[in-house]
Amino acid sequence: MTERALRSYGRTKGRPLSPRKQALVDELLPTLTIPGEGLVDPAALVADKSEYVLEIGFGGGEHLTGQAAIHPDTGFLGVEPFLNGVAKALGQIDDAGLTNVRLLEGDARDVMARMPDESLNRIYLLFPDPWPKARHAKRRLVQDDVSAEFSRLLQPGGRLRVATDVKSYADHALFVLRQNPQLKWLAAEADDWRTPPADHLTTRYETKKLGDCAPVFFEFERINLTST
Repeated sequence: MTERALRSYGRTKGRPLSPRKQALVDELLPTLTIPGEGLVDPAALVADKSEYVLEIGFGGGEHLTGQAAIHPDTGFLGVEPFLNGVAKALGQIDDAGLTNVRLLEGDARDVMARMPDESLNRIYLLFPDPWPKARHAKRRLVQDDVSAEFSRLLQPGGRLRVATDVKSYADHALFVLRQNPQLKWLAAEADDWRTPPADHLTTRYETKKLGDCAPVFFEFERINLTST
């Protein structure tokens, strides 16, 4: 029997949405939605931008919309399975009048599989669900096949940033990603991964300090093997 592709295992909806947030989901989200099927071309979704970024599991949207506000010439795609997080991001997009963000309530693995090769300049995976129990490790998003998708989607010189505050996930993610010959870990010393990058925007999740270690930040560069 063929094993089904892993999907998002966490909850996808929490408390009922406020009237404003429900209105944003009903009215604004359809104008910003990443297609649920077929080709997902960042350059077509957010035209005339100099770079394109994917944030996987953007939570409440603080990092995604904050980066979009700072970089109006960049197109941002965000995928989040939790409806309430999508609704929060929509509120931020509406309040700031952002036009360079597209969203999808869903599973990032499905979206990545439908994107063209070398279509992204950066990928963010910040504080993903760690699934700390050993029997749930296969549910972690960072696996060999997803690592291969990261390097397929990034342009040469493109960056991947993975952040976590759970030691077991940090160990797991770093091991998996370093097996990919097209992803070069950029850390030269401990402070390179222990210190938040200069352009990092702290999220509400980080302030809760729910993990078992201080946040770590792994920065990778997609390298072109034919020129190394």
